[in-house]
Amino acid sequence: MKKVLSSLLVASAALLLVGCGSSSNKTESSTSTSKTTASSSEVASGASQKQEFTDPKELKDSYDVIIVGAGGAGMSAAIQAKEAGANPVIFEKMPVVGGNTTKSSGGMNASETKFQKEQGIQDSNDTFFNDTLKGGGGTNDKELLRYFVDHSADAIDWLDSMGITLNNISYSGGASVKRIHRPADGSAVGGYLVKGLTKNVLDRKIPVFLNADVTKINEKDGKVSGVTVQIQGEKKKNISSKAVVVTTGGFGGNEKMIVKYRPDLKGYVSTNAKGSTGDGIKMIEKLGGQLVAMDQIQVHPTVVQKDGMLVSETVRGEGGILVNQQGKRFFNELETRDKVSAAISALPEQYAYIVFDDALASRAKQIDFYKSKGVVVEGKTIEELAKKIKVPADTLKQTLDTWNQDVANKKDSEFGRSTAMDYDLTKAPYYAIQIAPGIHHTMGGVKINTNTEVINTKGEVIPGLYAAGEVTGGLHGNNRIGGNAVADIVIFGRQAGNQSAAYVQK
Repeated sequence: MKKVLSSLLVASAALLLVGCGSSSNKTESSTSTSKTTASSSEVASGASQKQEFTDPKELKDSYDVIIVGAGGAGMSAAIQAKEAGANPVIFEKMPVVGGNTTKSSGGMNASETKFQKEQGIQDSNDTFFNDTLKGGGGTNDKELLRYFVDHSADAIDWLDSMGITLNNISYSGGASVKRIHRPADGSAVGGYLVKGLTKNVLDRKIPVFLNADVTKINEKDGKVSGVTVQIQGEKKKNISSKAVVVTTGGFGGNEKMIVKYRPDLKGYVSTNAKGSTGDGIKMIEKLGGQLVAMDQIQVHPTVVQKDGMLVSETVRGEGGILVNQQGKRFFNELETRDKVSAAISALPEQYAYIVFDDALASRAKQIDFYKSKGVVVEGKTIEELAKKIKVPADTLKQTLDTWNQDVANKKDSEFGRSTAMDYDLTKAPYYAIQIAPGIHHTMGGVKINTNTEVINTKGEVIPGLYAAGEVTGGLHGNNRIGGNAVADIVIFGRQAGNQSAAYVQK
């Protein structure tokens, strides 16, 4: 099936809030007013409708820490740096905050959390480590991964202390236990997280400049000395700082860059935010920063092809199944994303359907959004649904009957699925969404150590330069486990904030 890279409608607030949409590889400059108000950026980002970001007239010549990018990693870094006694500032090139974080619809993985313990879920940091290592094909940076899992529960507590509570726990692909943490009502984590982080950033009076395009990271005497930034299309300015934290995200929204490293992905639809164009990676590379695993680009299995809308793994994690055009299951839905994507691509039609019932729709609040966008097909009966999606009714009914019996037996008789078999699919009406694979996450990026210090091509630390989130590479290996991206931005965003603050206070 022909896959076309579609363009993101930034103005669609609801779309951003549930973490779905597509991308463009063109970076646009905005000509918005000096204060971006709730009527534009903050509604789209999930921020408070009564808050305003920083007026460009308030720009200073120097800050302790400059943070490039206002996604989850950038805002986590800013909050932590401020708490550690530094004076941080955030520059965001887009007219909204949030970046790819806003588009996250699943949740945040963490092990040995207080919420898991409260719910009787047995998990360990070692199990989390092994699941992620297995998912990444054993190619993960083990030092980063060890730090990551060992600090995941603390990150959940940190968010909770700021009113960002993720206590609804479910399964995600590649996880052997319930580990993905979501908002209490089961809604998409992205909009909720961005809203909470934005509130905490603004409550701490951390300046946030939107439409602020950082074009260069500057150095002096072998150390980072600040950045060159252009705000709202005005003249470029050099702003000095003792440290720079790069949290600009990956390059999943840059088709040219995708094709450079993976020609086989040319023309694939993308789920990425418009601003995910690899700017930070390119700036750091110019400083001699080392890049790792740039060809490791994740294709997500469940993407609506007409607009790049990601259908959350939550739907499968809550018990949804995948069927082909013959109405049959064809693979373990909760296998790792690379394997599920490959199974769908191997079908003659190169697409499949996620099938679920009304009970699942009530548990996974994202379904309401998918319905509003017109991508959910509904049938009052299994037979009616089969007719609408043009699959054999008898076969689809037999598929569901077999699945429901397997759920009762707690054993997948067809594909050995062992997780997310807590709920059968018996409550009408029934639903289906047609999906196929799309570009989702770039696992490659700049090399960092566990202090989030950027490493150059000689294997040495670049003094004063830090990075966190999807701009970095190595943590996820050759396949990212669903739920690990949100954990990545919070855990290493916090670390970048702490370490950069400590560096400037030496």
